[in-house]
Amino acid sequence: MDKSAWLPTTVKEMKSLGWDSVDVVLFSGDAYVDHPSFGTAVIGRTLEAKGYKVAIVPQPNWQDDLRDFKKFGRPRLFFGISAGAMDSMVNHYTANRRRRSDDAYTPDGRHGARPDYPTIVYSKCLRSLFPDCPIVIGGIEASMRRLSHYDYWQDRLLPSILIDAETDLLVYGMGEKTITEIARRLDDGESIASLTDIPQTAYLTDGEVNASADTIVLHSFDECLRDKRFQAENFRHIEEESNSWHGHRIVQRHGKQTVVVNPMYPPLSTEEVDAAFDLPYTRLPHPRYKGKHIPAFEMIKFSVCMHRGCFGGCAFCTISAHQGKHIASRSKESILAEVEKITQMPDFKGYISDLGGPSANMYGMHGKDTSICEKCRRPSCLTPRQCPNLDSNHSRLIDIYKSVDAIPNVKKSFVGSGVRYDLAMNSTGDKAVDAANRHYLEELIVRHVSGRLKVAPEHTADRVLEIMRKPSFKLFHEFKEIFDRLNDRYNLRQQLIPYFISSHPGCREIDMAELAVETKAMNFRLEQVQDFTPTPMTLSTEIYYTGYHPYTMERVYTATSKDDKLAQRRFFFWYDPTQRPDIIRSLRRLHRPDVAEALLGGKASARNKKPRR
Repeated sequence: MDKSAWLPTTVKEMKSLGWDSVDVVLFSGDAYVDHPSFGTAVIGRTLEAKGYKVAIVPQPNWQDDLRDFKKFGRPRLFFGISAGAMDSMVNHYTANRRRRSDDAYTPDGRHGARPDYPTIVYSKCLRSLFPDCPIVIGGIEASMRRLSHYDYWQDRLLPSILIDAETDLLVYGMGEKTITEIARRLDDGESIASLTDIPQTAYLTDGEVNASADTIVLHSFDECLRDKRFQAENFRHIEEESNSWHGHRIVQRHGKQTVVVNPMYPPLSTEEVDAAFDLPYTRLPHPRYKGKHIPAFEMIKFSVCMHRGCFGGCAFCTISAHQGKHIASRSKESILAEVEKITQMPDFKGYISDLGGPSANMYGMHGKDTSICEKCRRPSCLTPRQCPNLDSNHSRLIDIYKSVDAIPNVKKSFVGSGVRYDLAMNSTGDKAVDAANRHYLEELIVRHVSGRLKVAPEHTADRVLEIMRKPSFKLFHEFKEIFDRLNDRYNLRQQLIPYFISSHPGCREIDMAELAVETKAMNFRLEQVQDFTPTPMTLSTEIYYTGYHPYTMERVYTATSKDDKLAQRRFFFWYDPTQRPDIIRSLRRLHRPDVAEALLGGKASARNKKPRR
């Protein structure tokens, strides 16, 4: 395909379009994949649709003479920076703080193509070269670090990224509307310093900021350093405002400077979401990567994202903090048009890998009375119980599935994104809705599972699940019964693959031992497991760092040492002979011979018994 179908990444490509210069240059820590699942492509195409000339510099070399940062010169309007689709530290390091050997967003999975904290590194490079050009940062790394935050990899509380990044403005959340407004106003001749009122932006200012009724003043960064309780108290305000339809401005002092965070835009309309997804993406990596594969692209190559936002509010997840909890769904026409494009790809074999979203089965869902949603401050619509105002009718999803499968050249469509089975299983009291939701579960399990259905109960202990904002494990038992019954009825050989987390705040070693016993009794040998990794701006991370639950200010136990975390994690692998001796010693220390017997058999239990005197 002709390179002109992509946004230019070199001066030669720019000149082939007849341009002598560009209006905006976007720097990304990821490879350039021109696909709606890659944020830099979305921002670039959004600006292009407004008539701006945009260039993209993917994974610039920050260790040489900075030629990648110089090549397009000074753009007419601004430089934009995104670390990529993931926080760079999550991308680079395991929960054990070990350096990963690969990078899914780099050609051939090669590691080392971006620095740690590229938002900061790239901005310093640009500021040294172009001191007077506006710099705007965005993406998940900047978004989740907009205020004081705990950094697991440095094991300390860090200030807002605005303190260290050489930037003029930070865009948080999904940034199409925000970046368009920034470009428009700069194009109209306004200075970057004057853009202090744009929603979903944050900026740094000297001195105090006048508080008002629409402003929440957080504890200062210095206060949070002195007392972790202040950081916990701050988080509740930050999370509530991230999920508010009509939020407040947030300010936080950092020494002699103040970080100002403007509220989010109200949820996008269907027309606005369609506009972002219907842009002329090639849906392919840039030709510069010919002969190389980009693992993250391969995962989503034949998938369709149907909505944004998630109202699950899981304590360890950043989705609502970035996208908000209110669902912004695409139209059926937009979704089907994207599927049609996929069927025209030369290597398409007839299978849509995912009809999903942040949570696959929240498409088209919203409050029955949106005026109630506009005032709501709950971080989750599902816990501790499902909101009675939630329209959880799954019939719209069923219609999408059937319509996609009816498209010529589509043999089958699958759901690969996570499914909230509790959402579909909840009794609403409306017979028609409950019947549609039961029908959805059957449609999903019988026709849209590609051999393995992945769901995320996350734990078995109700006390831990309550902190996680997840439903009781009893519901997973019920779901498994439905799954097994339908598999038997339709003679299917499908697997149910549950995800679990160890060392989550509130989880003790005995909880993991009992998790192992309960899942063993269900005939699971767990595969999809992980040790809790604290990431900026989640409830779980705040509890991990501060020791307090931000909504109750009660103390919460958390395993933080390497040994304590390993002691929990090993219970996932009770069936591994190399783990057996350590598990036996742990259960002996915990005085739980009953668990040893249930997990490892009679001999282990006998070794646990104290000798008679």
